[in-house]
Amino acid sequence: MTASLQLRPTLYEETVPGGGHTSFVLKRGQLLRITDLEGGANASLLLLNAAEKSERLNLPDTLKCQHTARLTSGHCLYSDMGRVLAAITADTCGWHDSLGGVLNADEVREKYSDGRYQELRNGFHRNGVDNLLVEMGKWDLGLADLLMNINLFSRVDVDADGFLHFVPGNSKAGDYIELYAPMDTLVVLTALQHPMDPSPSYAPKPLHLSWHQVQGDSVSLLCRTSRAENTRGFHNTERLYV
Repeated sequence: MTASLQLRPTLYEETVPGGGHTSFVLKRGQLLRITDLEGGANASLLLLNAAEKSERLNLPDTLKCQHTARLTSGHCLYSDMGRVLAAITADTCGWHDSLGGVLNADEVREKYSDGRYQELRNGFHRNGVDNLLVEMGKWDLGLADLLMNINLFSRVDVDADGFLHFVPGNSKAGDYIELYAPMDTLVVLTALQHPMDPSPSYAPKPLHLSWHQVQGDSVSLLCRTSRAENTRGFHNTERLYV
C-alpha cells in the first residue's frame, strides 16, 4: 500500500550520500519519506524516544507482537515500553530487514580491504558501528546504547535450516518507505551497504529524505487496524500526550 504526498506540505528535504550518516527528531505528527535514489541502497536505522532516550527501539517485541520478521507497510516499530516510535504508512519496496545488523571497522576492512582516509580522502571506507556512534554522541548516547537496528531497503530470507540469505535487487531506484511519528522520535541512520551484501566493492548508495506535515492521524489507520496489538500500541503512545 502506498500513499500520496500531494496534500502534505514538504517541510524540508536533504540527501544523505552513500557512506553518510545523520540524526534528527521526527516530531509528533510528522512523516518522513526515505527514498532509494539509485536502487540497491541500505539504510541502517535506530529509533529512540526523543524526550527519554532510555526508551528505544525493541526489535524482538516489534517482530513478536506483529508475528513477522518482514517489515513493510501496516507495521509499527515498537519501543521497549510498548509504544509506537514510528508507523510504516507506505512502502513501495515491500521488505525491510530486521536481522542483519551493521559491520564494525574490522569487519569492513576484512570485507573490502583497507580504505583509508590518507589515500581515499572523503571516499574512505566507513562502517555502521562508528557512523551510528558518531550520530548518537551528538545526543549524549554511547556504545552501551547501540542496540539492534533495522536495515531499510534490504531483504534477508531464512531457509528451512535457519540459514540467512541476502536477496540482491530488493530495492529499485525510486523505491521509498514512509515513517509516521505518533510521538517525538529520535531518528539515527547511516547509508551503508548491508552486512550480508555479497558485492566485493565498497559502494554505498545515497538516500533522499523528506519531511512532511500531515493533517490528523488518518495516515496511520492501516497500522492502527492491522492487528489488535497495534491498536494497543497507539493507545500506549497517546497516553503520553493526555
